[in-house]
Amino acid sequence: MSLADIIGYTAAACTTLSFIPQIVKIRRQGGKDLSYPMLFIYLLGILLWLIYGLSIHAAAVIVANAVSSVLVLVAIIAKATLPERIPGRE
Repeated sequence: MSLADIIGYTAAACTTLSFIPQIVKIRRQGGKDLSYPMLFIYLLGILLWLIYGLSIHAAAVIVANAVSSVLVLVAIIAKATLPERIPGRE
């Protein structure tokens, strides 16, 4: 594995994993602070990056954006289905 591959996979891991705390926050507090338009535009961008990665055969781009798209879909579903929670009233 080349240095460029290592950098690519590390960057992919950072950007992909950075969305996990948002999902945890939605699960704990609800998704009131997130807008559907932002989530759908973000998902569109991720899917376009996935298509781009597929077209140039860039494994790090493909893996990162495939996983990220699943995470954003989880966030959208959680926002739509989980009740809003008021902090301190669990």
